[in-house]
Amino acid sequence: MDNEQFILLRKALKKTQAALADLLGVSVKAVHSYEQGWRKIPAHVERQMYFLISRKEKKGRKKACWAVNDCPPKVKRSCPAWEFKSGDMCWMIHGTQCQGHSCHDSRDVMGRCRECGVIKALSPAFYDKGAGEGEPSE
Repeated sequence: MDNEQFILLRKALKKTQAALADLLGVSVKAVHSYEQGWRKIPAHVERQMYFLISRKEKKGRKKACWAVNDCPPKVKRSCPAWEFKSGDMCWMIHGTQCQGHSCHDSRDVMGRCRECGVIKALSPAFYDKGAGEGEPSE
């Protein structure tokens, strides 16, 4: 996640920098640094942002990752997202079988997740650069 995407998600959540810092369990200074691009956004913060937006913009039933990626039965059976019936939150689970590849490294997983339709479906604001304008910033 880059700093612009971070800002878009914060605005979609309609949170000030201080309010988001509280939700993420980080300092306001950290949120400032993420938004300025001075600090790399850690995988656990990125995951938490996806979680928050997934709960905020919960509209109807979301498609499971195995349906989005058309996973064969053998891949599904070996995937923790399938085991824990969490196909709409696969990005929250380590060791998933994304598109037939086992992902264990957090950076690799989140990089792959960003390109997946499951994450892209979480919030149109995430991929619409103009969304969220006029929302509180601090």
